[in-house]
Amino acid sequence: MLTNLPEGLTKYSESPKFDQDTLPLALQKKHRTKPGCWAKAIISEGSINYILEENPDEVFTLTSGQFAIIEPEEPHHVELIGPVKFHLEFYKKSF
Repeated sequence: MLTNLPEGLTKYSESPKFDQDTLPLALQKKHRTKPGCWAKAIISEGSINYILEENPDEVFTLTSGQFAIIEPEEPHHVELIGPVKFHLEFYKKSF
């Protein structure tokens, strides 16, 4: 899992803040970002597990103050551990 976004990306969108009651089911199942789209999952309260589909035995537990960098088209999903608040930021290459 990457720990920083590559240089030359610009934030173009942001999700609402999700919690254990509002997290879309689609994010808890296998999904991926669009081609050329990077995402940053930022945890503000609680914890989630971030799981890469190609290596499901390797689970990244993210807690308050941490984030995950999601590469373009990388299949993944999240699992709730308990009460949580987090949001996603979306980035693309600057031209």
